Amino acid sequence: MANERLSDAGRGHALALGTIVVWGTTFVASTVALRTLSPIELLAFRMLIAIAVLYMVNPHRLKLKTRRHEWYLLGAGACGVTLYFLFENLALTYTSSSNCSVIISTAPFFVAAATRIFLKEEKLNRSFFVGFVLAMAGVSLVSFAGHRLQLNPLGDALCILAAMMWGLYSVFIRKLEGYGYNTILITRRIFLYGLLLLVPAAAVFGFSVTPADVFNRDTLISVLFLGLVASALCFVTWNTAVRLIGPVKTSVYIYLTPVVTIVFARLVLGDRIHPLALAGAALTLLGLAISQRPALRQFAKARR
Repeated sequence: MANERLSDAGRGHALALGTIVVWGTTFVASTVALRTLSPIELLAFRMLIAIAVLYMVNPHRLKLKTRRHEWYLLGAGACGVTLYFLFENLALTYTSSSNCSVIISTAPFFVAAATRIFLKEEKLNRSFFVGFVLAMAGVSLVSFAGHRLQLNPLGDALCILAAMMWGLYSVFIRKLEGYGYNTILITRRIFLYGLLLLVPAAAVFGFSVTPADVFNRDTLISVLFLGLVASALCFVTWNTAVRLIGPVKTSVYIYLTPVVTIVFARLVLGDRIHPLALAGAALTLLGLAISQRPALRQFAKARR
């Protein structure tokens, strides 16, 4: 039984890490797609593709055990899809991507706080806070290496709101665990609510797409990647990781997002990696290891 739990934990950590590796590459794909699409249009296409793919994978209807769970799904769609991406995309129109990546990387702190407040789970220990400080210092070095820090109150506030929304999303997902729902069906319903709640935003910000906008080769490849892989696949793997190891342990892998981004930008775009970014990557990994120290100890003990 202990080995089975250990196996589940190992699978959860592997899924969280794999998801972040993919999400760390989405910056390049989103940048390409946003050349011809607006943030609202890009998000709508991502959701439509994800819903269609998940329906083809599992066409069964989600049958809820209580009406209350529908509200949890609605909350997850609102916080984790509509509001999270809306705040993030709007923030990028007011502040730099460097500022945004650093501030949104505080999401693990908000996840930990939200699950502690609303679910009374996972008491925060010293390792979490030490790891948080080190990881954020590392993320700052990664993002600001070679750049000048430019603060913008409105843009930075929107980034904080996005990080807070991810914390609330984790609470709603955790609320649904333990009821035996299929992860694919849950994720599909969340995307559906996210898409429906995007309609008012589209009415405000506008939605005008031509075939040339979508079928541009680079745009189409980017949108398909974001919809098929970054949304349909990765939200399922992320939600599975949350079920296996909990929202706090899963969320700390978000610290790695800027690190993955600079590595991917180097490999694909040929961007130069600043020496400070390398130091920041090492510091981020150290912070991640310290945050996960209790889990690492448990793993080492079980392996003896």
